Amino acid sequence: MPRWKALPEELDPQVREFAGQLRRLVDRSGLSLAAVADRTGYSKTSWERYLNGRLLAPKGAIVALAEVTDTQLHHLTTMWELAERAWSRSEMRHDMTMEAIRISQARAALNEAGVAAAPVASRRAARTAGGGTSGTSGTSGTGVGGGTGVSTAGGPVGEGPGAGRPSVPVQRSTAPRIPQQPHPGAVPDAGGSDPLTGSGPGYRKEGGRRKLPLVLAGVVGALLLIAGAVLLTDLGGDDDAGAAAATPSAEPTASAPQLPAGVECSGADCTGQDPEAMGCGGEFAGTVARATVGGGLVEVRYSETCGAAWARITQASPGDTVKITDGSSEQEGTVDADADAYTPMVAVKKASDAEACATLASGTTGCTTPE
Repeated sequence: MPRWKALPEELDPQVREFAGQLRRLVDRSGLSLAAVADRTGYSKTSWERYLNGRLLAPKGAIVALAEVTDTQLHHLTTMWELAERAWSRSEMRHDMTMEAIRISQARAALNEAGVAAAPVASRRAARTAGGGTSGTSGTSGTGVGGGTGVSTAGGPVGEGPGAGRPSVPVQRSTAPRIPQQPHPGAVPDAGGSDPLTGSGPGYRKEGGRRKLPLVLAGVVGALLLIAGAVLLTDLGGDDDAGAAAATPSAEPTASAPQLPAGVECSGADCTGQDPEAMGCGGEFAGTVARATVGGGLVEVRYSETCGAAWARITQASPGDTVKITDGSSEQEGTVDADADAYTPMVAVKKASDAEACATLASGTTGCTTPE
């Protein structure tokens, strides 16, 4: 069975060459992955990712490997810099592809929203047109001769106390027409008069003193009708306006902090995550507390860049466990055949908030003290 897995086909050629060079260095040294992890301070799982092309090794791991394998650091870091640029270009292409997908999805969503808004605009236009028509028809009418309304005027147009009043529309029917009663201001003579037309020898018109108030009352009535039509039109559009007002506007979101290349999380987002997979280890981490428990070394590893800490135990025995706690949450790891283990991360505001404790298979326990 070959020692190394085949590198991913989509791997950049420069990254592929760098990973192959790392494999050759490990092969020539004759060390196992567990020994490389123990001597460099990076876990076996991390070296498996580095050597299989799943993750670019941080510069700190390359420096440590050069020391372990007696390799010239200058040449190895030169190859790492080329691989790091290629890795960044690959991530940039991936980000551009995802951005193009998001833009396409946003355009499709906006097009669907525009199609859905067309019927609403049509209904609004229809309500506006209907309101204008009702406002116009409310001030119109015909006289008695037209058969569609009964005039409230007491005589010919421009004469008598009823001049200038708006007409009141009535429905057509076969019922006999009711003659209009004489206006209270008109006093019939003994010779009789026509109460419908206001003419005849017995009909005497009232003086012009009452004409002006009646004309003003008619103007005020017309203005009230127009104002009512305008209010009805405005109220008809309140449904859409209210719906638009009820829709909350998108609040601007604070931009995420800029993280170094390869670092995938920060703060609370790192809780429960693998520190090596998230890029928080290597050059971005350091030991802030340690203790010797039995024959094993327990450490608190803290990354200021990620705002998180985790526990690591080395030179331990299978079955030993290590735990990291920050007072409110904790993570745990168990030692397997590699003789080392580390826990997932917990978010901390400062390094002194974290404490690592180990429980050996023999029952011995111990915790770290700050350095």
